[in-house]
Amino acid sequence: MSVQFTRQLLRQASRTTVPNSSNDNQLSATDFAITEHEYNKLADATMDDLVTYLEDLGDNMEIDDFDVEYSQGVLTLSLGSVGTYVINKQPPNRQIWISSPISGPERFDYQTDRDAWICRKTSDTLGELLQRELQKALPLGNLNIPIN
Repeated sequence: MSVQFTRQLLRQASRTTVPNSSNDNQLSATDFAITEHEYNKLADATMDDLVTYLEDLGDNMEIDDFDVEYSQGVLTLSLGSVGTYVINKQPPNRQIWISSPISGPERFDYQTDRDAWICRKTSDTLGELLQRELQKALPLGNLNIPIN
């Protein structure tokens, strides 16, 4: 079963969210309500997609001090003088956490309506944050981070 198909099925199965009509930046807990099973499927697919993309990026580009490691739900991306990203699953909270050498720590919850991991504090998606920061950190032109 493809990752895209799995996400589509999970989105349809978890339509328990209530549309937020007052203010898009004020999201309630129901906007992020997914089951533990849904969380595991989505988080694993996101981490797998990200690891594959970053490993391919490192293999195909000449980037000094670029290293990707993934073990037990923790992804470490070392970028030499830029610093090290740590991205990990947080199953008890049903979140993905990131520690960025540029923007610091952030927590992302899965929002079914947007089909994306969302930072409640900034409303950025995990993909948007990584795209913006890696675009500045790596002299590669346009990146295409394959996650929301």
